[in-house]
Amino acid sequence: MMQKAKILLVDDRPENLLALEAILSALDQTLVRAASGEEALKALLTDDFAVILLDVQMPGMDGFETAAHIKRRERTRDIPIIFLTAINHGPHHTFRGYAAGAVDYISKPFDPWVLRAKVSVFVDLYAKNCQLKEQAALLRLRLEEGGGGQDLGGALLGELSARLAAVEEQAEALGKQLDGAEDAGVAATAAHLERKLAGLRRALDAMRPGSS
Repeated sequence: MMQKAKILLVDDRPENLLALEAILSALDQTLVRAASGEEALKALLTDDFAVILLDVQMPGMDGFETAAHIKRRERTRDIPIIFLTAINHGPHHTFRGYAAGAVDYISKPFDPWVLRAKVSVFVDLYAKNCQLKEQAALLRLRLEEGGGGQDLGGALLGELSARLAAVEEQAEALGKQLDGAEDAGVAATAAHLERKLAGLRRALDAMRPGSS
């Protein structure tokens, strides 16, 4: 059974966090609150998150500074960040959000359906990446147990190939759903997943008898 993804909600106002939880509860994932940038960074030390919803205007460490810290850490630099702001200062303000590493920038009040749909896409991508990591770990384990690619049995190779094919099929279906999407962050994350899948498939194919 696939483990639920964690979504980090960062806002200094409890009522905003409550509203986000109400909107995203339908996704049936694990929602984690953080009332400040410092709390968010602390949560990111121990848990893995599919996506971060980050308020821009916060006392102390604001959203831009928090995002900069997140992107500097190797463990967290690839987590998608969606900035939420109640104030639209124009293109320069939006550009600063993207420059800080955001994959999207949404002004309040936002459409609950749109926000839920955007978050859902990153949850799906996170799930596919988790599956891919599991298959890669299994492949490494089997290689260590078998003593190398030449000793890998045909039945075991077939099992690994079938497992990878299932992930590839789900990723392809997700890719079709995202076809034509204007969100650059979503497209970049999906492309990263495709590259990882292709690399693992090449590694498996190289182990087949007769491969050069």
